[in-house]
Amino acid sequence: MDNQFVITSLVAAPPATLHMQFADGQCFTLDLAPIIGTNRSLARLGNPDVFASATVADGGHTVIWGSDDELELASDNLRARAIEQAGEFSHEFIWNWMAAHCLTLDTAAAAIGVSRRMLAYYRSGQKPIPRTVGLACIGWETGKPIAA
Repeated sequence: MDNQFVITSLVAAPPATLHMQFADGQCFTLDLAPIIGTNRSLARLGNPDVFASATVADGGHTVIWGSDDELELASDNLRARAIEQAGEFSHEFIWNWMAAHCLTLDTAAAAIGVSRRMLAYYRSGQKPIPRTVGLACIGWETGKPIAA
């Protein structure tokens, strides 16, 4: 995993907020309430005392609660959710868009008018996804031309 997915600092703020700093210096706040509310396996995180026990594990690649192996979330997923909650597009958005339409890196790049290399950077999370790229993906889905 790349540095942008390594959590270096974590503060859990019950009832369901995580404040995370990553090895690339970026800081994100994530409200896990919507995820906790829709995922039965995470229901115990609804308890403020359990939620407050969040710690970084696996060299910064996961967040765990207490010593429960079932209460563990990957750092790349947490970062992606935080980016999306902030109204931006995450690397997972690109992965999901490509998979939903059976696109290769080459065909996806051509479809939205970016280089293969830049799309690979966006998909890996190495570079932030510009709003224009995310909107181009959405526009491509509709089959309508996007005005420049």
